[in-house]
Amino acid sequence: MLGGIPHHYDAIIIGGGAAGMMAAGVAGQRGKKVLLIEHTDTLGEKIRISGGGRCNFTNLNVTPQNFLSQNPHFCKSALAQYTQHDFIKLVDYYGILWHEKTLGQLFCDDSSQQIIDMLIAEMDKGNVDISLSTKVTSIAPSNDSFVINNNLRCNKLVIATGGLSIPKIGATPFGYDVAKQFGLRIVPTEAALVPLTFDSDVLLRTKPLSGLSAPDSVVSCGSTSFREGLLFTHKGLSGPSILQISSYWSKTDNIRINFVPDADVFAALKSARAAKDKSMLHNALAAFIPKRLAEMICTEADIDGSLADLSDEKLKMIAKYAHDWRITPSGSEGYRTAEVTRGGVDTRDLSSKTMEALNVPGLYFIGEVVDVTGWLGGYNFQWAWSSGYVAGQSI
Repeated sequence: MLGGIPHHYDAIIIGGGAAGMMAAGVAGQRGKKVLLIEHTDTLGEKIRISGGGRCNFTNLNVTPQNFLSQNPHFCKSALAQYTQHDFIKLVDYYGILWHEKTLGQLFCDDSSQQIIDMLIAEMDKGNVDISLSTKVTSIAPSNDSFVINNNLRCNKLVIATGGLSIPKIGATPFGYDVAKQFGLRIVPTEAALVPLTFDSDVLLRTKPLSGLSAPDSVVSCGSTSFREGLLFTHKGLSGPSILQISSYWSKTDNIRINFVPDADVFAALKSARAAKDKSMLHNALAAFIPKRLAEMICTEADIDGSLADLSDEKLKMIAKYAHDWRITPSGSEGYRTAEVTRGGVDTRDLSSKTMEALNVPGLYFIGEVVDVTGWLGGYNFQWAWSSGYVAGQSI
């Protein structure tokens, strides 16, 4: 696959996703001789499938507070050096039309392929060599450089191989294995931005709700809350608010759901009772939440009947279910459907300014392989652009 390509490079970047292509383009345009190696036959596959094929490429509201890490300050430098506005300028330069959806999320008007083509064009400007379908079988340090597969040498080596999410498009633990080879620590990894699942007992209660959405719910775990839509599935819960909270959830934690964040259910039911409303409780509750959900809540609370016959105590209990429904998921759907991987290369072993390993000069880790995980909504792509940019400026 490498016939005719010189064997010595200023930098070799392993991983042809968002972060890897960004770093390659930046370094190449600085005059560095760069080789990008990708083990599949396609560049930017995760970009291509993201956002329903339109790529949620960044978010207008990016701040360091939108990221999880054992060191929450680590991401600040890279995000400040290359902001969401810098990436938007690049998108605009290439004439890619985009639009904002909810909560600052930016999507291509047309296709995510436009973002991939833009990054390829940026690499072309830097005369970056690209080798697809190439498996890296060995990395060895040698005289202040690195030897790849026994026949490629580079002064700088960048690992941009992502995490474990969505293995069907090529995710592997390669980046973590390289980190361990060179003595870097790994924060234990878990699926993140992923649907949560219930055990069989809970599913018996919630299965009738499969396919039902609660479009404006507040989902909480510990002190963290998100207000977006959720969806009951045949396995458990999904939807934006659930994917968001999954990054903060650990087994045995319960999650709390407020299905009616903008109304006082108890006050409304009490007022209806005072007005001699003779509706059945589940029908009265259905004024606030979907009817099937109202029926399930009444069944769980073992409270129903004519509104006129119910005490304040029972109305308060039903309101508590509507405002503070608690459930303990049994797990998640795992890496198969996870959008990202939480954990990764420990930021204590990396420079926040350049992404270089502190004790291994010339070795860099960028993107999802690092213990920096963004919220749903374009934040993880921005981390890829920002970390890729700072590494590209350094190598």
